[in-house]
Amino acid sequence: MTDMKQPESKRLDCKQTNGKRVVVIGGGVIGCLTALYLHELGANPIVLEKGVAGRESSWAGAGILCPIHPWLYPDSFTHLIDASLAMYPAMDAMLHEKTGMSMQWLKSGLLIPLFDDDRVHHRDDALKWSHRFDWHVEELDAGQTQMHVPTISDKVNGSLLWPDVGQVRNPRLLASVSKALELANIPVRQHAEVVGLGENGQGEINAVTLASGEQVEADAVLLAAGSWSGELAKQIGLALPVEPVKGQIVLLKGEPGKVQHIIKHDDVYLVPRSDGHILVGASMERVGFEQGTTKAVIDALLEATYRITPGLKSAEVVNQWMGFRPGSPDGMPYLGPVEGRKGLWVACGHYRNGVALAPGTADLMSRMIMGEKPDMDLSDFRVDRPVVELNRVGFPKAA
Repeated sequence: MTDMKQPESKRLDCKQTNGKRVVVIGGGVIGCLTALYLHELGANPIVLEKGVAGRESSWAGAGILCPIHPWLYPDSFTHLIDASLAMYPAMDAMLHEKTGMSMQWLKSGLLIPLFDDDRVHHRDDALKWSHRFDWHVEELDAGQTQMHVPTISDKVNGSLLWPDVGQVRNPRLLASVSKALELANIPVRQHAEVVGLGENGQGEINAVTLASGEQVEADAVLLAAGSWSGELAKQIGLALPVEPVKGQIVLLKGEPGKVQHIIKHDDVYLVPRSDGHILVGASMERVGFEQGTTKAVIDALLEATYRITPGLKSAEVVNQWMGFRPGSPDGMPYLGPVEGRKGLWVACGHYRNGVALAPGTADLMSRMIMGEKPDMDLSDFRVDRPVVELNRVGFPKAA
């Protein structure tokens, strides 16, 4: 064994088919979608989730299908996210064909308003990045911005609009993936907390151990436990600096169509839904696994909303919630095998880009686990890369 002392137990052999048995630790969108893709490639996956599948950051997030300030990242990040976003049409069609369900994938565009008092002025870097990577962007003056967003402040100087950016409803995406797993008879075990790994005589990972003492045999193990990946990694002797970064969100209800574009500002983002609901988010808090929303943070999000889009002051506040993003020091995910631990793979640390990176991650990880070589350079995402904290895109300051 490679972890703390385990209680004696019977070993459960779950190799029910001839396919490669892959244990996926984590029932979020990354883990579940990877399990589905592994099944499509002939594997025999099982998903183990310590809580309730699909109820953490995958459910809580806003579903923006666009990288957050990609001009602040290395080029490799853009290559990865471009490849992932290109897979959304096929994934949407596949899930709809299998389940008849819709993730409500909608092209709404994303707009960054520009003000004199912005703490960071993104215009020049954003335009350079957009032109380099062929992202269609439109530069709007103040009048054009107000035409696109009638609720915007009259202090706006202009804006940048990416009209092709889309969004999904996270709970609908998770429901579609969950139904596809069910129809494919892929087991998803909830309240199944993994506490350790087992190895054979050659040092290859061949099982996981649950908190109950049960062991589940495996040919490969994928660690995709989101914000909990770092803690679990410590238990199995792996250094993986993934930590929770709390985000609080407010839900408004206004007139359908009153806000048509996603509005992204450093102080707040607004994601309009077709039914008139608007997601307002999201805080960045390094407070560990501290649960619950707080009045101070919710008030700050609403203050920023009303300052940037005063036309939304009449919108009703209908709900609020929070989630834990799986943060990393440089804002980049960890993808690939673990050196020296044959059979152990990692896909975590997606931070604020998990939904956008979901199909790309699932495709890459499933193919690599099944023996294929990746079709892009993943060296910037390797598990053993140097830990470099980048304040612009990494962890916020600890509370």
